Amino acid sequence: MPAYLAVLVVVALVAVATAVGLVWKRRTGAVASVDAGRAETVTAADVRTDAPFGERATLLQFSTEFCAYCPQTRRVLGGLAERTEGVAHVDVDLTHSPDLAHRFNVLQTPTTLVLDGAGVVRARIGGAPRPAELEASLSRILHGQDGRSADAAEEAA
Repeated sequence: MPAYLAVLVVVALVAVATAVGLVWKRRTGAVASVDAGRAETVTAADVRTDAPFGERATLLQFSTEFCAYCPQTRRVLGGLAERTEGVAHVDVDLTHSPDLAHRFNVLQTPTTLVLDGAGVVRARIGGAPRPAELEASLSRILHGQDGRSADAAEEAA
């Protein structure tokens, strides 16, 4: 292979890897709203926990034992739940429950589902959440400003 062709291949690989890395970085931790037609309802029994869900909202975190960002995420979500009346933080360890990971389509940990008071999934976060985006999303859900009223969510449940 000629040297110029080898250099061209290396440059192309670096460009592709950089593009993939930038896309990954942009998406990780971003809050993604869940379409009302595709939203499912989650209960404590569904995730095999005795932890109570919040009256107004639940921050459902999926973690594993060896997750590097899970402790930080646990502190962020726990702090937000403590500061917000009616909001609970529930952490589910998927280390020995791959069936739950498959059911909830968890491809990375931490993954957080933001549930409304009826347990309907309203938002999803892959990776460590961005605190400002998370707080804004939770505020919209709590105040019925995300395109679905709290009454409509309760009727769906």
